[in-house]
Amino acid sequence: MAVFCQSPLNLSLITSSRNPNPNPSFRLNLSAHSRTLVTEPPPVFTCVKSFAPATIANLGPGFDFLGCAVDGIGDYVTLRVDPDVHPGEVSISDISGAGKKLNKNPLWNCAGIAAISVMKMLNIRSVGLSLSLQKGLPLGSGLGSSAASAAAAAVAVNELFGRPLGASDLVLAGLESESKVSGYHADNVAPAIMGGFVLIRSYDSLELIQLKFPHEKELFFVLVNPEFEAPTKKMRAALPQQITMSHHVWNCSQAAALVAAVLQGNLSVLGKALSSDKIVEPRRAPLIPGMEGVKKAAMEAGAFGCTISGAGPTAVAVTDNEEKGREIGQRMVEAFLKEGNLKSSAMVKKLDQVGARLVSSDPR
Repeated sequence: MAVFCQSPLNLSLITSSRNPNPNPSFRLNLSAHSRTLVTEPPPVFTCVKSFAPATIANLGPGFDFLGCAVDGIGDYVTLRVDPDVHPGEVSISDISGAGKKLNKNPLWNCAGIAAISVMKMLNIRSVGLSLSLQKGLPLGSGLGSSAASAAAAAVAVNELFGRPLGASDLVLAGLESESKVSGYHADNVAPAIMGGFVLIRSYDSLELIQLKFPHEKELFFVLVNPEFEAPTKKMRAALPQQITMSHHVWNCSQAAALVAAVLQGNLSVLGKALSSDKIVEPRRAPLIPGMEGVKKAAMEAGAFGCTISGAGPTAVAVTDNEEKGREIGQRMVEAFLKEGNLKSSAMVKKLDQVGARLVSSDPR
C-alpha cells in the first residue's frame, strides 16, 4: 500500500484554497511513493466528530475526472480512543441512519478502510480506536455515499492526532477506500475532502486541481432522488467499450466549457455543458426509469442544465435562484412519477466550499 506525507508546497496550496479571494484554481501533486510518519503522534483528543458532504461526480461530460461538494447533507463519523480495541486497530461500534445494512468489519467498510489507511500513515501503534458511522446519505444514490463515509473517517483520525496530515494525504486514504468499494476514481472523495469543484488531471500519479467558483455568484443544485437503487458496478458495466472520434471531440469540448464556466461563474454555459454528454449519460439514462422525461421537465421549468448525479439514480439540475430551484424540483418529482412510476424527493442545496471538517471534540 502506498502512503503519503504532505509537502510544504502542498500545505501552502491547501491554505490558499480556503481564502475567499484566491487564484481561480490550484493544483495538488500527489506522489505515489511517500512514507509514513517516523514518529507516532499522540492523540490530542479522546473523541472527535467529523462531517463530510455529499458530492456530485461526473457533472455530465466530466466522467471520472470532475466533481463537486454539496452543502448541508452528508455523513458523520464519531471516533474515540478505546482501550478495549487492540492498539493500532480500529473497530466499528455502530452504524446508524441510511447505512444500517453496511458491514461493520473495518476491512470491508469504506469508513473503516479510510481510517486504517490514515492510521498507517501516522504510524499509530499504541492506541486502538472505535468508530461510529452516521449515514446521512442513502446507498447507491449517486451522491457519493461511500466517499462521504471515507472522507469523514479520514478527517476524524487526522484530527484526533492533531491534524499532522494535509488534504492530499486524506484524499489518498479516501481513494484507497473508494478503490475497494466502487472503483479507482477520485471525483467523489476529492471534493468531499477538499470542498468546491475538483478536477482530476491525472491518476498516475494523482494530480488534483481545485476550481474556484466565484463567491459572489449564486449556484443552487436541485437534487431529485427517486426510490430506486442504481449500483455503481451495474451502471459502470453499461458504459461503451469504444467511442467514436466525433463523440470524443464533442465531450472534450463540453468538459473544457464546463471548467471555464465554473471559473467564470457562468451558469448558462455550465448548464449547457452539464447537459451535453454524448458518451456516458446516453447509456445510463435508460437504466433509470423516467430519467429522460425528468431532464426534459427540468429544462422546461427553467433549469440551466440537468444530468445524472454520479452513477445515478439522483438527477441534478442547476439554477441561480433557490425558489426557482424548488419549482424545478417539483416538476422533476412529477416527471419521475409520471414517466418512471417512481416516487422521489427533491432538495435544493448550495455548493459546499469547505469539504470534510471537524464538528466537535473532547480534550484529553
